[in-house]
Amino acid sequence: MSKVSNIAGYKFVTLPDIRALRTRLLTLCKVWKLKGTILLSVEGINLFVAGEQEKIDLLLAEIRSLPGLEDFQVKVSETDHQPFRKMLVRLKREIIAFGVEGINPALRTSPKLAATELKGWLDEGRPVTLLDTRNDYEVKLGTFKNAMAIGVDAFRDFPAAVAKLPPELKEQPIVMFCTGGIRCEKAGPFMEGQGFKKIFQLDGGILKYFEDCGGAHYDGECFVFDQRVGLDPSLQETDSTQCFRCQTPLTEAEQADQRYVRGQSCPFCFKTPAEQMAQTIARRHEAIRRAFTPLPGSVPYDNFKPVNVPESCEGKTLLDALCAVVKHLSPEFWLAECERGLVMTRQHEAVSADQIVRMGERFLHKFPNVTEPNVNGEVQILHEDEALIVLNKPAPLPMHAGGRFYRNTLQNLLNEVYHPQKPFPAHRLDANTTGVLLVTRTRHFAGKLQPQFARGEVQKTYLALVNGQPKDNAFVCNAPISAESGELGSRSVDHEGGLESSTEFRVIRRNPDGTVLLEARPLTGRTNQIRVHCAHLGFPICGDGAYLGGDQLGTTQTLAVGAGPLCLHAWRVKFVHPLTRLPVEFVAPAPVWAGCVETNQATQTV
Repeated sequence: MSKVSNIAGYKFVTLPDIRALRTRLLTLCKVWKLKGTILLSVEGINLFVAGEQEKIDLLLAEIRSLPGLEDFQVKVSETDHQPFRKMLVRLKREIIAFGVEGINPALRTSPKLAATELKGWLDEGRPVTLLDTRNDYEVKLGTFKNAMAIGVDAFRDFPAAVAKLPPELKEQPIVMFCTGGIRCEKAGPFMEGQGFKKIFQLDGGILKYFEDCGGAHYDGECFVFDQRVGLDPSLQETDSTQCFRCQTPLTEAEQADQRYVRGQSCPFCFKTPAEQMAQTIARRHEAIRRAFTPLPGSVPYDNFKPVNVPESCEGKTLLDALCAVVKHLSPEFWLAECERGLVMTRQHEAVSADQIVRMGERFLHKFPNVTEPNVNGEVQILHEDEALIVLNKPAPLPMHAGGRFYRNTLQNLLNEVYHPQKPFPAHRLDANTTGVLLVTRTRHFAGKLQPQFARGEVQKTYLALVNGQPKDNAFVCNAPISAESGELGSRSVDHEGGLESSTEFRVIRRNPDGTVLLEARPLTGRTNQIRVHCAHLGFPICGDGAYLGGDQLGTTQTLAVGAGPLCLHAWRVKFVHPLTRLPVEFVAPAPVWAGCVETNQATQTV
């Protein structure tokens, strides 16, 4: 196999009309089947190119024909393969990104020190600070013995790193170096501008030092920005490689590590499943904070509630349909709303109350300049995988749009954080109820999980702090619960037409203040089931503003932020995972009002 010539070089020089030059160089390189990268800027040229020697010579002749580049010099090495994947010619503001105005190496640079002269200094033991200006991941593969690394992840960070250097270095001789010398062309004048008085730059960088002096006073190899990754002091490619994921260069020993999986991970970026989940959850929590700061419903907006015409209103007036669908509002109210132009078509055209309507038509009721009550946006993610999101829901926080809440809802938050996915809650918790909540990532997984709820296969355990003293430490309530909602959307015990309902209770602790901490296990899934059953039995849940005990109803549906909590917490849930088909259990940490209970970890798998 014929050898491939690799060249690297740069020069700071004023280049006019770089767009036309880019087009010409890219066309020629493709004709000559060269690969690599050429950076063009008004401040000069920087290139790494490989190909047949004959074609490399043609490229260099073309470049040296340009004004100011007649003496353009390159470093040459050979490989038995092409180290680049494609040919790129790019226009840049700088040929080496630095971001500091007033640095122009074409006009002035720091004094240059030849490689052989530096070796002589080191042979003599002359006192000098060797400053490695490269990125930390480059330094990892090798550097001069006793050299000081500037400690940056990118060259743009160099000025900030210089500010942290010991002040005494300003009076001492410093020889800075990088791969080929280009970074030092800017780093040197910058440091001189910061008061460093004895700055030298290694002419040609590490690669020129290898060419002229071999590996004397140097440990390791030199990182290069192509598929070769590392070169030894004889300028031969080493066995080092680079992690595809985190770009860290890897030695042979590091490649032998079991955490190195080509194209996936290495010892420096490998994370256990638990670490990966923790990282994912941390990102989600930050996204939740952004989505709910400020609360989206706190900014005034126009809300439009749909009203669909039922079959019973076919051929009737719009007023008749509105009164039939929204029964708690009077005809006088709807007449006034129509006269104000607040009842409209889907095209936002106002309609009159006497318009004849057809079954299935949809109209919009406009609520201008709406602001929603505040909610608790401190949603915590306990677990996340391809199928499920397991949340610890705070309170007050409604799950879905309705009543006074349309934007300050859990569903709206999930849509924002997981866009373009629209996560689908597999069950519901009241706005005032906290605790573990299962959310499926897609409808596909919802179709696998929700039937478990319908069949009663999901085991749910709640914590409830109640007023009053149950006679027994373990008991069951089988009182049927009404199918239709009443005031405040409430349910009640209905022995004649109610739905079969069953809740198991167990006393966890009887408190000195007369309250009792209960474990509640709903065996059916009726709306407000635990709250209704507790109130019916004579020990209503502490903080419940709706179910006050017996058949007595309060006036509060959704608690205000900062109000005393509804002491009902979805504590544990056990089910078959829709992806793995294995039984799992998740536990939401018990709230403060519950005190210490027997299990208080975030999640648990069985």
